[in-house]
Amino acid sequence: MRVYVNVKDKRWKKYKIDFDKIANAAVGNSYQNSEVSITLVDDKYIKKINKKYRGMNKPTNVLSFELGDDVLLGDIFISIDTVQQEATRESISVPEHTAHMVVHGVLHLLGYDHIKDKDAEKMEKKETIILKKLGYKNPYTAEFAVCSNESCCPGGRTISVFKRFFKSGFGHAFLYVLCGVLASLGFAPFYMWWATVIGIGGAYLLATYTLPGHSLVGRFLRVFPFSAVYAMSMFWWVLHSIYVVPELANQFAIWTVPGIIGIGIVGGIFFAIPFLAVSGAQVNPVCRPFLFAAVWTLVLWMREWVFTGFPWNPIANITMQNLYVANSMALYGALGLSFVIVGLIAASCEIIKNRRNGLNWISLIIFVLFGVLGVLYGIKNAGVAQNTELSRTPIVRVVQPAQSASQKASYSRNAAIQNAKYNLQTMADLASYEGEHELVVFPETAYPFVMTPGDTMPLASVLGKPIIIGANYFSNGNLYNSLLVSDAKGTISNVYSKSHLVPFGEYRPFGNLIPTPGMLKPGNGPELMTLNTGNSSFVFAPAVCYEIIFSDSLIQNGNTPDAIINITNDNWFGNTPGTYQHLDMVRRYAIESGVPVIRANYSGISALVLSDGNVIADIPIGRPGVIDGSVWGAHKTMYRGVGRDLWMIIILLVSCLATIWMYEVSPSHE
Repeated sequence: MRVYVNVKDKRWKKYKIDFDKIANAAVGNSYQNSEVSITLVDDKYIKKINKKYRGMNKPTNVLSFELGDDVLLGDIFISIDTVQQEATRESISVPEHTAHMVVHGVLHLLGYDHIKDKDAEKMEKKETIILKKLGYKNPYTAEFAVCSNESCCPGGRTISVFKRFFKSGFGHAFLYVLCGVLASLGFAPFYMWWATVIGIGGAYLLATYTLPGHSLVGRFLRVFPFSAVYAMSMFWWVLHSIYVVPELANQFAIWTVPGIIGIGIVGGIFFAIPFLAVSGAQVNPVCRPFLFAAVWTLVLWMREWVFTGFPWNPIANITMQNLYVANSMALYGALGLSFVIVGLIAASCEIIKNRRNGLNWISLIIFVLFGVLGVLYGIKNAGVAQNTELSRTPIVRVVQPAQSASQKASYSRNAAIQNAKYNLQTMADLASYEGEHELVVFPETAYPFVMTPGDTMPLASVLGKPIIIGANYFSNGNLYNSLLVSDAKGTISNVYSKSHLVPFGEYRPFGNLIPTPGMLKPGNGPELMTLNTGNSSFVFAPAVCYEIIFSDSLIQNGNTPDAIINITNDNWFGNTPGTYQHLDMVRRYAIESGVPVIRANYSGISALVLSDGNVIADIPIGRPGVIDGSVWGAHKTMYRGVGRDLWMIIILLVSCLATIWMYEVSPSHE
């Protein structure tokens, strides 16, 4: 048979493919006087003819046009772009995959089809036999299988059913959901970091497996099950707060299902963005790891701002069980370490898909070098943080009352007053234990009565110690969630009001559309406070509740306080993952800033955290008690010197330069 090859795209020329031999192997000896035309094109060309003759507005790998003549068999069109992408995905060479496309195309010209399963099995078996004669493996099953549906192997039919399911839309959705659940397990309290790696890596492989031609909406719908489930698995505990107080549950329980759906929708949109960036048909595979890691990091940065911000659980937090790795955040911050981890995952996936491509190994090596540099700096940072001679604070007593939310709240005035007096006495009893402490720190909203300007703090005069305590503060017609500093006589010297309020919990972001328990006024932002204790001055940065989860939010103008005092109340979330994850967000901030944290939590976990994230003392969830101790090691980290936003710019620049370079040297670009 005579084979005429027409090259429309010059990229085909670098592949030494014997089209004559392949096509003749496909037809055998029955068509020696026949002719076939093979045109080698790109995606743009094949998309046009696919739309014109088949009504499908997308590129494909091969198209065959049968002429119905025994001499002029017909025309075959093969696209270099799609063939390269599929070869990379299947970890085979372009010539090998092209041979399959030629055989497939010729068999179409001979009347074979795969519309029905029975016909498809017959055609695939024929292709397998022809390719085997040419020295190529079976493209449809395991490397050395012969039967197309594996029915000749023990359990083969069952395997075939599962393979068909997982190749279907429902199968892909199931895998995405599974990956979403796995990806959420790397954070506290599970710390299954490998599950997060597998979850993100699996979703990455699925997303980049997407066949070319899918629209943006189509690609989004494919990955949405992962991103939505990932968000819901990480943030469901927020809705636990509805059920803590019976009176609130009666009013707000109806919002549970809408809340879960809302978390899934918002999270589904956000976490789908990195996968959409790399799942397009035109994305060069060797550039994908940098693009994916950069976009993922950009999404984390965006979460600092959108809907007032909720930058919870950056990927960097899966390293908290290994403090040397976690201390990379002293150099890169949570954004930078997340960039490195996600880049390592993506680069490893590209090697799984095509280990023969040397550029994939270069991508992996680059991310490994970033990781090693971060760990080396982390080791240095941990050494500085453990220096007990560096900026030691006075001995502080942290009080954890660990009373239930029902004990704190009541809609009956008489019951509320009785609860308040009981709670106050309980805290006073805890704080009165003998000790050498110079300062007592109580949690957020620990003082049960509203304070106003000019009021004194009786609890301080009872204890005879300076105290820091959380209370609602009413001034100029506004109610604030505040941290109050009082001397030993009860005189209030400083008031810091929470500036980053919780949407839906402390204010209504959408007016009266969705009811909200609190309507508070935000404070003026970060500041440093000085408290004289004994013969020294103690300089600290105040933080109320989740303000500490926002990078660069507490310490400004290059100052380095002795410590951060974080008062909070996780009573609303109980013994759920959110409470443990909140502590890890505190540890992350300590590492990034190089400043230790004294944390008083109403129900737990209260803790003393050094500037390397090491927890040197804590009180578990739900257990009343006190911690007496000091923290040390305050210093300025490289990350705090550069700042979050500049690091984001650096990450984007590095990613752009690496992507451009990888694209230019990639063989598929030649």
